[in-house]
Amino acid sequence: MHVIILGIKANESSDVKGIIGAILDSSSRIGQERAVAIKLALEDFHQKNNLSFVLHVRDSQGDPLSAAIAARDLIDNKKVKAIIGPQTWAETSSVAEICTQKSIPLLSLADATPEWAMKKWHFLLQSSPSQIMQMKAIAEIVKSWQHYNITLIYEDGDSSSTEVFSQLLGALKEVGTELSNVLVVPPLVSSSLSQQLEKLREGQCSVFIVHLSFPLALHLFETAKTLNMMKGGNIWITTGTFTSFIHSLNASAISNMQGIIGVKSYLPNLLVQNAIFYRRFRTKFCSENFEEFNYEPGIFAAEAYDATWIVAHAMRETNQRGGQILLDRISLSSFAGLSGKIQFTDHRVASAHTFQIINVIGRSYREIGFWSDGLGFSKSLDQTASYSSSVKDLAQVVNPTCVLRLRIGVPSKSTFKQYVNVIQDDSGNVTSFKFKGFAIDLFEETVKKLPYQLEYDYFAFNGSTYDELVKKVQSKEYDAVVGDVAIVSTRYEFVSFTQPYTDPGMVMIVPVKSKTGNRAWLFMKPFTKFMWVLILVIIVYNGFVVWLIERNHRPELKGSILHQTTTLLSLAFCSLFTLNGDGLHSNLSRVAMMVWLFVALIITQTYTASLASMLTVERFEATVDSIQQLKNNNAKVGYDRGSYLNRYLQEVLGIKAENIKQFESPESYVDALRNKEIAAAFFDVPEAKIFLAKNCKGFVQAGPTYKIGGYGFV
Repeated sequence: MHVIILGIKANESSDVKGIIGAILDSSSRIGQERAVAIKLALEDFHQKNNLSFVLHVRDSQGDPLSAAIAARDLIDNKKVKAIIGPQTWAETSSVAEICTQKSIPLLSLADATPEWAMKKWHFLLQSSPSQIMQMKAIAEIVKSWQHYNITLIYEDGDSSSTEVFSQLLGALKEVGTELSNVLVVPPLVSSSLSQQLEKLREGQCSVFIVHLSFPLALHLFETAKTLNMMKGGNIWITTGTFTSFIHSLNASAISNMQGIIGVKSYLPNLLVQNAIFYRRFRTKFCSENFEEFNYEPGIFAAEAYDATWIVAHAMRETNQRGGQILLDRISLSSFAGLSGKIQFTDHRVASAHTFQIINVIGRSYREIGFWSDGLGFSKSLDQTASYSSSVKDLAQVVNPTCVLRLRIGVPSKSTFKQYVNVIQDDSGNVTSFKFKGFAIDLFEETVKKLPYQLEYDYFAFNGSTYDELVKKVQSKEYDAVVGDVAIVSTRYEFVSFTQPYTDPGMVMIVPVKSKTGNRAWLFMKPFTKFMWVLILVIIVYNGFVVWLIERNHRPELKGSILHQTTTLLSLAFCSLFTLNGDGLHSNLSRVAMMVWLFVALIITQTYTASLASMLTVERFEATVDSIQQLKNNNAKVGYDRGSYLNRYLQEVLGIKAENIKQFESPESYVDALRNKEIAAAFFDVPEAKIFLAKNCKGFVQAGPTYKIGGYGFV
């Protein structure tokens, strides 16, 4: 049970203008997405119109009886003015009767609502589009395999499936084909499914049209894979009921449905069309459902967001005119929502006329094109798009028996060609490219280890940054990227990465300088200044002790102060090299001199060894040892062209933008560092190893290793 007041801050005085109820299944991905979308919609409506709403959310757990109890509680006790949800037809039918009795509008989010339902329950509206056009799209796809047996698999007990069944029959008849088999699957997972599929496997190659709820569809594909039915020329087509969830599946689930073709409502790219909603949704969904694999909004979230705006708009009209919220104020609503143009016709959202076609490949899926009513299939929706009557003309539709052919993007402007090198060949009539390097070799060896055949084509990418290259995968222009692409968090918003195949980290490379400096003063280098002073003090002190003991026994130690001073110093420094025991009269003097001679022996031997080392082997040290030193000196630094390092150096390390320069080759780094054009260069660890291997005499790694990145395949 949730009670949320949306759009009110603690210091605001705006009044609550309405109470809205929502009945959702919080145990399902659909319910989780819709709960977040409804909250965001009310927040956005308040932001734009300064109207706030109280939202009461009830969890039905997918049970029609629980949904009916929740509806009665919302209407009788919470005094809601409208209800959004639930998501299945079984729940909707139990709630619609209660809402009609109380004259409370119900915006159903169920996939399909029968025509007779809107006539029976006048306060029921279907806010998700009709599936009539979707069945036409599926029939056009089936038409591409006319000689196959066609089997429909749908869920038993779901009355909405009856309408889908009749619509599909009519659509198939229009394209000149018909169903060969119908498999009705019980709503609960059953061991009999394998037996039913076994009978279908005995026939010829088939096209299977799957219209099942999400958990049942997962079980179906797992069973079909076990029976080896995902191969052998079979074609699997899923309706939007399941296809709209594919973005949320993990790699394990995806592996059971290789090659399936999916049809789903077209949802414009929210990251491009409404980036603010996209980012807010991901943040909020992650915080509320951290156990989920993927946080991206799908069509169900967009439909719930739009439905909430429709209700809020109607309630605003009611507040302005007074009285109870009227159905016509909802049904006449028309605006451009996240899921497209929203317009009601006969108590339901008008049918969509464009659907997206996807194909499951590898660990994910790719969007291979669109189907538009009256036009056919196309690879894009722009004005220059060409249309075809067959889905096979969009791209090579992949199923496990076919050879996968992927489009691999390769960066052509890599700084270190050892990892990836794109060589352009203009010798012939047509420009061709050769692709070499460690990353290419590693990818090709990896492909050989795959349990299925995979073919691919390399495409040279000449863009300015690696971020642009990564986004080409997100936009489906490439299926993958192979090269020296660093794994950084900002890129995870768009794509996934393999495990890194190099050491992670970023390091600083700087020139070295000689520790010995001016060789004329090299004899002073073995000891530090403090050590020299300490030795001098000990020598003088030892000479003073000997002079003090011996001066009464030796007349030459007496005389004027100047004479005694020079004699003391002479005695002190001579004792550095000889004991001179015969000239000493006191045993105390001899003991002091013996101790001092032992210390002097150690000092002279250490000095001799250190000086000899300096004379034979020159020592070097880094010119810069920390980032702070760079910033204090306002020094310039370098990085690879197109790399993420430009942003990292500014945002994380705090280096000024005007002090950052980009370079295109290792040689340009060498010249810039030696000419003091830059004080340091920043590399990923793999690049630093190559650079130092070729320039080990003049440069050295300095400072810590920043644990980021590592190269991986996109």
